[in-house]
Amino acid sequence: MTTLKEQLHIDLTASIRAKDSLTSGTLRMVLAAITNEEVSGKEARVLTAQDFITVLNREAKKRKEAATAYDAAKRPELGDKERAELEIIQTYLPAGLSDSQLAEIIASAVQQAAADGATGPSAMGAVMKLVSPQVAGRADGSQVAAAVKSALS
Repeated sequence: MTTLKEQLHIDLTASIRAKDSLTSGTLRMVLAAITNEEVSGKEARVLTAQDFITVLNREAKKRKEAATAYDAAKRPELGDKERAELEIIQTYLPAGLSDSQLAEIIASAVQQAAADGATGPSAMGAVMKLVSPQVAGRADGSQVAAAVKSALS
């Protein structure tokens, strides 16, 4: 089984051969971000699968924010390019959670927190601590926090 980094290299080679400049440019940026993450800090390290997903989510968030900024600046052609890059990055991310799946995870965490004695809005931290590892990389943090807040109120 190939790792995500190996798959990115394979896909980069294929996109270069196909002369697909958008895909090859996007994959180069993603691989550069992964390499930067590997060598950041005091010593180089090998990234785990979760680290790869974190890097990909960070790159996807950059593309979303850039597309919004370009649209606000009345530069739709650049916004479209950022959205196209985002679509390429999202093919390497795990499938997102549906609203019902997220609600189910949150309901379970609220029950578990209540069993531990945490109830009401003050249980937000305890519930988020239980939910975050389960939804990491599959749901937006602000969306999760809003859903937890509504579940607790």
